[in-house]
Parts: sequence; C-alpha cells; structure tokens
Amino acid sequence: MTSAATNGPHSEAGPAAPTDPGRLTRRSLLVNSAGLAVVPMLAEATASAPVPAGNVSTPSTPAPPPRPLTLAGGRGHGVGDPRGSDIAVTTKRSTQARFGLMFPQLEPFAPDDDLLVALARQVIDPRPPLDDVSMSNDGFDNPYIPAGYTYLGQFIDHDMTRDPTPLPQQRVDPHALLNFDTPFFDLGSVYGRGPTSDPQLYDPDYPGMLRLGRSQGGPVDLPRAADGTAYIGDPRNDENLIIAQLQIAFIRLHNQFVAAGNGFAAAQRLTRWHYQWVIVHDFLPHILGSGVVEQMLRSGPHGTIAVDNRFYHPDDSRRPMMPIEYSVAAYRFGHSMIRAEYEMHESTTLPVFGPDGGDLRGSRPLPGNAWADWNYFYEIPDVEAPDDRNMTRTIDTQLSLPLSNLPPTVVAHIDGAILSLAERNLLRGKRLGLPAGQDVARAMGIPPIPNQRLGLADPRWGGRAPLWFYVLKEAELGGGCQLGPVGGRIVAEVILGLLARDRNSYFNAERPWSPASTPFSMGDLLVMAGAV
Repeated sequence: MTSAATNGPHSEAGPAAPTDPGRLTRRSLLVNSAGLAVVPMLAEATASAPVPAGNVSTPSTPAPPPRPLTLAGGRGHGVGDPRGSDIAVTTKRSTQARFGLMFPQLEPFAPDDDLLVALARQVIDPRPPLDDVSMSNDGFDNPYIPAGYTYLGQFIDHDMTRDPTPLPQQRVDPHALLNFDTPFFDLGSVYGRGPTSDPQLYDPDYPGMLRLGRSQGGPVDLPRAADGTAYIGDPRNDENLIIAQLQIAFIRLHNQFVAAGNGFAAAQRLTRWHYQWVIVHDFLPHILGSGVVEQMLRSGPHGTIAVDNRFYHPDDSRRPMMPIEYSVAAYRFGHSMIRAEYEMHESTTLPVFGPDGGDLRGSRPLPGNAWADWNYFYEIPDVEAPDDRNMTRTIDTQLSLPLSNLPPTVVAHIDGAILSLAERNLLRGKRLGLPAGQDVARAMGIPPIPNQRLGLADPRWGGRAPLWFYVLKEAELGGGCQLGPVGGRIVAEVILGLLARDRNSYFNAERPWSPASTPFSMGDLLVMAGAV
C-alpha cells in the first residue's frame, strides 16, 4: 500500500509502505485522487507547472557553506528562557519590549519551589508508549483534535518567538529592550533573513525556490550539512521529526506557488496568507471553539479585519510585545496534548522519545521509516480517515511519560539540568514573575476556580495556583477537549491581536482576501503543497 500521492517528481511524502498484493485498503484506493486537488487550488497563480526536480538537493548541486546562525544543532527548549522573557523581574512590570505583561497590575505568584516540584511529579502520566496507537483506551484521546495540531501549534510558537538578532547585539541587549524581531506570523523559520542574508536556504538552480534535501535513498528531507545539521531558518523546527516534516511542507507550498508562475515576493505572500488563514479558521477553532474566534473578529476600515482585544494592548503596534502570561503559561497548553507515541504511517508507530534512538527526536536526517503520512495527523480532504488516526491527548493536567525525561536534543544534559518539562514550566513561571491563575481570572472578569476544585489542598498555596497549571485544570474541568475561558481568551487575544497589527497580514490586505476555495484547512494546505 502507498500512502503518498504523487503530484510531481518530488512531491512524495516518503517511500511507499510495503504492499500486500492480496489486500486492498481504503487508503490504497483513494490516495491517488488526493493529489488531483493540487492544481485547481492554486487559483491565484498565473500559470501551472510541476515543481522542478532541482528543488531537491542532489550531489550535482553542492551545498553552500554552513552559516552558523541558521543551523539546527540541539538548540531546542533547553536553551533557557527566550531573550527578554525575564522583563517582569529585571525591569518594572509595566515595561514592554520584546516581551511584557498583559496584566502588569497583578503581583507575581511565588510559591515554594518544593510545592512546584511535587506538583510537577503529580502531572506525569506513568503509562509507557504504546506499540500501536490503535491500542489506546486510557480515555486521554481527544476525539475532536487530530494530533497534527499539536505540532502546528509548536510551529506557530516558533514562528512567533524566533530571535534572529545577531549574537553580539544579544549580548549588548540581553533583556531585548532595543533589538528584537516582531512576533508576526511571517514564516521566518522558512524564509530566514531572505535570499541575500541566508542564501543556504534557497535553491541556486531554481530562482525564487527554497531548498530541499533527501535522505540517502529515503524521503524528502530538509537540506543538511555533512554532519546531519539542517540548513533552516529556526533550528527548533528540527528538534523532532514531525515538526521537521511540517517545515518541509511549508517549503513545498512556497515552491508550488513559484512553479505555478509567481515571483518570489508573490509566492511568499501567498504562502504566508494561506498559513495565517489556517491559524484563524482551523487551528484556533480546534483549540478554542469557532464561537470564540467569530465573536472577536469584526469589520475594520476599508475592508480590513479588526479584533476585539480587551486585555492585550501593546504600546507599540509595529513591534508589539508578547505577553509572558501567553508565552510562559497559556500557550504551553500544547504540552499536555503530546502523545507518547505516533503512528507515522500504516503499521509504523514510533515513540516521541525512546531509549534506543528509534524514536521521533530530530536534529538528524529523516529516517526512512519515520516519514509522515499526513492522513494520520490531519483530516485530508477527499481521503477517508484511517481507523487509527493519531489524536491529541486531552488538554488537562496529565503529561505523557516521555516528557518527564527530555532527551539531549531538547535539553542539554549538564549538571543540575531539569529534564522534566512540567517542572521546567512551573519553576520558569515563578522565576519570570507570572501572576496566579485566579488573579488573572479576576482581572478578566471571570469567576476564579478555587484551589479545592483544582486539587491543590496544601495551605501553603495560599488559595492560588500557578497560571500554567490553572489553564490546564480549567480545560480539564470543562472536559479537556479545548481551552477554557481564561486560557482560551489569552491565546485568542494574542494571536488575533498580532494578525490585526501586522500591516502585511491578510487582515490588512488592500482587498479582502481568502483562499480560492473555502473552507480551507491544514489538510487542504498539505494537499496544495503536494505533501500528501
């Protein structure tokens, strides 16, 4: 059986899985029809053409020399706090720069470290990874959110928090008060600093296209140096093999637009706007519910889209700050959605982290058995779902077991390193001066959940809870299928607010814009990219 439709000489998602000649499956009958949707969906392109073979690096195309600023090499979540996220404890709580506080009037919540460490141990689900996703019967599967949205959320986060500031300027400005990039959704992880400053990301044989590579005899991969290090606009997008393949999909989407006759700038704009549309009309409705998004959007002047922001009010709309309530707490809801294992394609399930390296950790060439059949991660139009599609875990206060012992590709294993993701989140929230969950709820006019209902019985909590834990428990008490009112509103305010402030987003297009065919989801984007 093959799970990869072919839309051109290099559009396959990976090598074909073994075929049983005596058995036909739903996917083997439907898969070739999926690729036919690509050409009509490129309606904004001025011409149609197959993606040239040259957009996959071959030995005849020598790799440009390495540029350290864009090489992935284990620089994941273990590098410490993003530059500037300590602004609430290094300057006044009202200060805004790269980061800031959404609720500067609230005092920081600083419970004892031993309380936080004990809580971190309680939120780990002790069950080991499954050998097959179809065996999942623990009640933690979220039936409404396919697992791909976990990694789309990670991709979105990296796009917002990418810091391309040169190291000398970072040293001069360690708190990011002066030198920092915007958190806009501009796909900086894909385009880097552009063809002139980051030529290693671009195909020298096909002007306007981005480079791709290929594992030896294996699937399409990121372009890599001889040591396996990826040439990539943000090294964090190579820290696991699922997000690395999402990166590949966005590269392919851009190349499809170029192949269809668009110049580089037009292809870049189309790629960004389709990505932004997916964030607003697919990602956020899955995470928050469509009603929350619809209530916040309204018509702006000259056909633009405005947002009802009640709490997110950055001082500088051209370089808006990112609230630490969002980046250090609310948006980290995705950690509870991570499965211990994923079925990558028919009959191949891999743990997210494993002791023997046969897992999904990144920062290496894509193994031949780890290519992603995206039908196992997203709803693909006109393709019937597999019986065992990966679903996210529910949004709650239980994190999968592998997250209690992060590998070296995510956290440097040095003396004193904290390898538990929950412990890192809880201690980081205290160190960076986050307010308590109940205090944020009151500031938003939402009745706070008392600690008794949150399961925090120790009187040393003082009737308050860490914001990250509060957001997860709020979702859990609501059923765990999407974020609750506090966490959901923070996430929606920041993401939609940033799109409204970005003069180059589709919210502010000269004429109202939408994809050629709607509704348009992540599954549609993957088909359009030729990645299915």
